[in-house]
Amino acid sequence: MKITMSNTNNFSLRSVLDKDKLNGANFLDWYRNLRIVLTQERKLYVLEQPIPEAPPANAPQADRDAHKKHQDDALDVSCLMLTTMNSELQKQHEFMTAYDMVGHLHQLYQGQARHEKFEISKRLGFPLGQELATDLILQSLPESYSQFVMNYNMNEIDKPLPELLSMLRTAELNARPPG
Repeated sequence: MKITMSNTNNFSLRSVLDKDKLNGANFLDWYRNLRIVLTQERKLYVLEQPIPEAPPANAPQADRDAHKKHQDDALDVSCLMLTTMNSELQKQHEFMTAYDMVGHLHQLYQGQARHEKFEISKRLGFPLGQELATDLILQSLPESYSQFVMNYNMNEIDKPLPELLSMLRTAELNARPPG
């Protein structure tokens, strides 16, 4: 069997994703690596665009072929994503398309992204105060966190950002329906 240079590159880049399975705490690094792999494979578009409606049967062959390619690429990416997640995340996402998976993961881990931005601003010499950073995080949460925010404010909880992030993760897990 002859191995082409393209196959060798795909294998070596994909191995980056195998190193650290997505477990939640490493979402930003995992997502960055996923985007690198998919860019190289020219499949990044499936994370950015949902699969369009199927063209009518009388549509030009090129339109039908493009739709089929998008479906096939989305399936490949979905499988790749699932194989690089821990089993808990696999169970949550196994019936989603790649596009829907990445949207859901962004929702789950948006607090992590905010925390990383605060850390970067601190390293650059523009630190946000603890109170301002907490207020920004709490104000940016979706409506589904309104009870959490109200409890946090009413009880005058004052936690460092990593602890606030942990509390938000717990609130997210508790809000999920069983199953």
